[in-house]
Amino acid sequence: MDIAVPETRTRQGPPTALMCLCVVLVVSMVAAINLAIPSLSADALHPSHSTLVWVVDAYVIVFACLLIPAGALGDRLGRKGALLTGLAVFAAGALLSGVAPNIPLLLAGRVLSGLGAAAVMPATLAILIGTADESARPKAIAVWASATGVAGTVGNLGGGALLQTGSWRALFLTVAPIAVVVLGLVALFTPRLPGHPRPVEPVSALLFTGGVVALLIGITLGPSAGWASATVLTGFAAAVVLLTGWAAYELRAEHPMLDPRLFRVRTLRANSFAMAAAFLGMFGLFYVNGQYLQTVKGFSPFLAGVGVLPVAIPLLVLPRLIVRLAARLGGPRVTAAGLALLAAGLVCVSTVDSATGYGWYAAGTLVVACGCALVMPTASAGIMAALPHSRAGLGSGLQGMTRELGSALGVAIVGTILGTGEFGAVLGTAMLTLAGVVAAAALYLVRGVIAGGGS
Repeated sequence: MDIAVPETRTRQGPPTALMCLCVVLVVSMVAAINLAIPSLSADALHPSHSTLVWVVDAYVIVFACLLIPAGALGDRLGRKGALLTGLAVFAAGALLSGVAPNIPLLLAGRVLSGLGAAAVMPATLAILIGTADESARPKAIAVWASATGVAGTVGNLGGGALLQTGSWRALFLTVAPIAVVVLGLVALFTPRLPGHPRPVEPVSALLFTGGVVALLIGITLGPSAGWASATVLTGFAAAVVLLTGWAAYELRAEHPMLDPRLFRVRTLRANSFAMAAAFLGMFGLFYVNGQYLQTVKGFSPFLAGVGVLPVAIPLLVLPRLIVRLAARLGGPRVTAAGLALLAAGLVCVSTVDSATGYGWYAAGTLVVACGCALVMPTASAGIMAALPHSRAGLGSGLQGMTRELGSALGVAIVGTILGTGEFGAVLGTAMLTLAGVVAAAALYLVRGVIAGGGS
């Protein structure tokens, strides 16, 4: 039940730490599960390689595709209520995953957790924006955006520690009660804010989700079934039909979930693309981290989690500097520089093998993190600035969707390439592929926005 808080209190300062804690909780699970892949591979459930990709992506896809309708529902029914409900559903999904006796129930738990996470993310940013003064909003957005990056490191460290002391099930069975505790803190300390009623479009959400799932089915089954097989071609064809149907439905809808015409706004389109590319690169790398450090370098799960600590340094240190840098140079220039740096880090990681020292690998991941630290706050602010304040739920849902779709595509691309041969032999190809996509996003910003004078 929401606690009524006078407007004067809500304006005294946003509950930044608590909202960031919610973000870290749901986003860290995207990274933590990657360290569990070796343990899952050896488990009695005997998952196939493509199944492992879906154990990771089932959560991410639902998370990504339902962010915008969940944001709309939160705008309509109340952001705090949406946040509390999302945390409860997230906890239930984690518990189901932890006790699942078979792969279908494990995937069902991941889907349920993703549904909860989709309700959590847009509500946290909408609450921050709704409680922050105008002058404090850029800083609040930057801190919130950096928390999404720090969450990856928290997931790696926490997941590594849990996997060190138990099986992959320990990860889920520990997260569930943590989510319940966070739910209690939100109920006690988060103010109630007025909503902005707007319709929710379930048909649009189903078409979009179905299209993305069909696309990833085609990508993940390509190596095993053959790229010209009926299954793969059907997946890609279904993706085209469903996503085209989604766009047509949205264009005719009186109250669209995500009007495709919004992307006529150059800065919105460019920042969404940049956000997706950044997370594609970062979480594609996270999918590799656990396997490389454990399988190739012989690290324990905990040491593998510690091994990605360099990623946390720029994500913790740089946000305040980046806000000032973006104010001086312009957000698009900082974003493009971040993407270029991220691509360079992925190229560096592509050169590692079993004989490579950990220092070179850590240097590559540090460069990737510096690039992400430049992109996330500037792209987040760019997306939010392109929409009116009354559409805060839509804006936060849109940037969350681009992040998680980028993550899902990064995992699918890397997982698909790794499935084509021995890990060490195809690792370089996977990283160079990610670097190429990120570099293309940087080039788009330079040619389409910066050169065109966009801000």
